[in-house]
Amino acid sequence: MGHDWRFRGSDKARAAVLVVLMTGVFVAGSLSLLAQQRGSAATPSAAMVARGKYLVTIQDCNGCHTPFNEKGEPDMSKMLSGHPANVKVAAPRPKSGDWLVSINSTNTAWSGPWGVSFTSNLTQDRATGIGSWTEETFISAIRNGKKSGVGRPLLNPMPWRMYAMSSDDDLKAIFAYLKTVPAISNRVPNPLPPAQ
Repeated sequence: MGHDWRFRGSDKARAAVLVVLMTGVFVAGSLSLLAQQRGSAATPSAAMVARGKYLVTIQDCNGCHTPFNEKGEPDMSKMLSGHPANVKVAAPRPKSGDWLVSINSTNTAWSGPWGVSFTSNLTQDRATGIGSWTEETFISAIRNGKKSGVGRPLLNPMPWRMYAMSSDDDLKAIFAYLKTVPAISNRVPNPLPPAQ
C-alpha cells in the first residue's frame, strides 16, 4: 500500500516554513565558513607580527622613516610616518668638498647626486601611507625597488637591494607588523631632481 504524500493546507505551510528555515541555516553556515576561511588567511598570527616587529627593529626602519626630534632621536609619536609634510626642504645641495650626501635635521630628507629623497609614510593611513597596499604590492616594491612595486625607482638611502634578498616569509612578516602601526596622515613630498 502506498503512502498518501499530499499535504493538507496547514502541512503545506509548515513544509514551506521548514524549507525556508533549512535554506537560511545552510546559507548562514556557508557564509560563516567562508568568513572564517577568509579571516584566517587574512589575519596574520601573533608570532608573524612579532617576527615583523623584530625585523623592523633590527633593520632600524625607524632610523629613517620616523622623524627625529630636537635631541636627534626618532620621535615615536610620529612612528614610521616619513618626512613631515610641514618641514620644507630646499633644492638639492651641489656636492661640496668631500661631502657626497647631506641630511636634514629630521633625518627624513636626503640630498645627494640623485636629488632629494624623502622617507615614505609606512603607517596605515590609506591616503598618505601604505594602508591601501596589499601584501603583494609591498613585496613587489621591495623586490623591484619601485614605488608601489611598479612606479618610480626607490631612491637612496633606501637599502631596497639588501631587503630584496629577504625571504618571502620575512617580507610577509614585516608587512604584517606594518599593518598594526597606527595610521598617521602625513603626505610626504615627491622627490626633487638633482641640482644642475
